[in-house]
Amino acid sequence: MAAGGARCAGGGGCALPGSPRGPVGPGHTRARAFAWCREFLAGAWKRLEPDEFGISPVSGGLSNLLYKCTLPDHVPSVGDEPRQVLLRVYGAILQGVDSLVLESVMFAILAERALGPRLYGVFPEGRLEQYIPSRRLRTEDLREPSISREIAAKMSRFHGMVMPFNKEPKWLFGTMERYLKQIAELSFSQEAQLKKFNLLKAYNLQAEMGSLRELLEATPSPVVFCHNDVQEGNILLLAGRESLPTDRLMLIDFEYSSYNYRGFDIGNHFCEWAYDYTHDTWPFYRAALEDYPTRQQQLHFLRHYLGEEPGRRGALTREEQARAEEEMLTEISRFALASHFFWGLWSIVQAKISTIEFGYLEYAQSRLEAYFQQKAQCL
Repeated sequence: MAAGGARCAGGGGCALPGSPRGPVGPGHTRARAFAWCREFLAGAWKRLEPDEFGISPVSGGLSNLLYKCTLPDHVPSVGDEPRQVLLRVYGAILQGVDSLVLESVMFAILAERALGPRLYGVFPEGRLEQYIPSRRLRTEDLREPSISREIAAKMSRFHGMVMPFNKEPKWLFGTMERYLKQIAELSFSQEAQLKKFNLLKAYNLQAEMGSLRELLEATPSPVVFCHNDVQEGNILLLAGRESLPTDRLMLIDFEYSSYNYRGFDIGNHFCEWAYDYTHDTWPFYRAALEDYPTRQQQLHFLRHYLGEEPGRRGALTREEQARAEEEMLTEISRFALASHFFWGLWSIVQAKISTIEFGYLEYAQSRLEAYFQQKAQCL
């Protein structure tokens, strides 16, 4: 699910339940946005009067707040400054100087390599990004063969990047350990929330994570640079390219990107086939576990993923290819467990700290139920 990694895309026009409706309400949000655009964009933005400044909510996401900031039509450009930008205001889940610095460096590198939106400004509370005319994918788009093929290719290329970060796969269990420590200190004052929280704690999460770690340590999976949140809200379908066979998608929202196990990135993406975050009534998501990709849909994805690896084409016999695919299917089904468990913990923490209207405890219950259901199948 995610982001620091929002569960909705930046760049495209999208809105999730819980996102601000209509004009931006709090005056301080508008004033801060105006100041950031003047300071970082310069040009025509520097000459702008406060009442000329255009700002509208793009999405609330489940962790970040996103706004589209624009120059009015009657204000001419001074140089090559953008006429519209995306303002991302970080959510509480992305606390800590280290994570913000690393995420900003990562975003800048990906922008320079034309693998993500351009970066216009970074500040402690958020950043200014290129606004890309587009729409985020919908959950049902993920199973469309040509879309799945391109996601597989882009993920494979992403995994092939060499980035200037720690190459040890510490992120997955390190982050879950941190979430478990936070959960151990949580309390809820509302009786309904407390009841749901106690049901979640009854899973004995710390002991279950030990069991999961033991299983995954016995499951070979290459360590690569992973996005860690390839879900429909973090994939843009670029405007004007909808009919093209390739290069019509862009991955965004890299807050969770790090060196990690390949199986997690792919397994996490497959899990997202079953979750729709555009449901407009409580709990603002819909789960359909029967939509998890079939064996054939998984193989379709894996073959295009593997086809992007340098030197892969023609390098294996048919028998070797079949064996590699079977090994990957096992790898991914096991690491999909980690996806359910990870976002279950994430959602419990969010239930306490997020101000966005979303059924976080219900979502955590859904992910953990899916975890135990899939675990039974794996074993």
